[in-house]
Amino acid sequence: MDAIVEPDRKSAGKPKAARVAKAKKPVKAVPRRQKRAERLSNANKVTFSLDPEVRGLVAAEAKKAGLEEGHYLQRAIEAHLLETADTGAALAERLHAKRAVIERTVALAKQLDQDGGFDEHFILTVMKTAIRDDEFAGLYATAVGATADDAAGPDAAKMPLNQQLGRMIKRAVGARSKKNETGRIARAQVSGEAITTYTLLEKPA
Repeated sequence: MDAIVEPDRKSAGKPKAARVAKAKKPVKAVPRRQKRAERLSNANKVTFSLDPEVRGLVAAEAKKAGLEEGHYLQRAIEAHLLETADTGAALAERLHAKRAVIERTVALAKQLDQDGGFDEHFILTVMKTAIRDDEFAGLYATAVGATADDAAGPDAAKMPLNQQLGRMIKRAVGARSKKNETGRIARAQVSGEAITTYTLLEKPA
């Protein structure tokens, strides 16, 4: 059913056909699967406060390790749990696999950048290149508990890992998020790949 739109001052002088066309302009909907994945990802986020001196130590140690603070804290917590808690063999294997995926992805990003492979779709380039390696694909599948294609696997595991990989790739090559004409971060979508949504990148001038 067509929507009924009251005319405003900007459209009052325009032909009726133009006003109707404007009213009927479709709004791009966010896929239901993506919305569900975002809800699951947000449900696993934890927010807490640190003592200022502790925060300073975290920042310093993360910088020395070449990591963002969030990843440094995540790795520290996971390492502690693997050493002290009865995590079970399956969880331990998954956490070790995730760490290996991150380390290999960062190394590959640096290599591809050195080889002149950087462009705005660099995150996708790195992921497509990495997943062609059978060993990496196996580690990725273990890390997310699924196969390495966008149609399979629990979104709750894939989305946060893919988002983290995107940030690590960007940081590894000194890039920044590209902005679109409205000033928002520019993103692209693909299908049939390990990563389905990614941020476009650019190098500082």
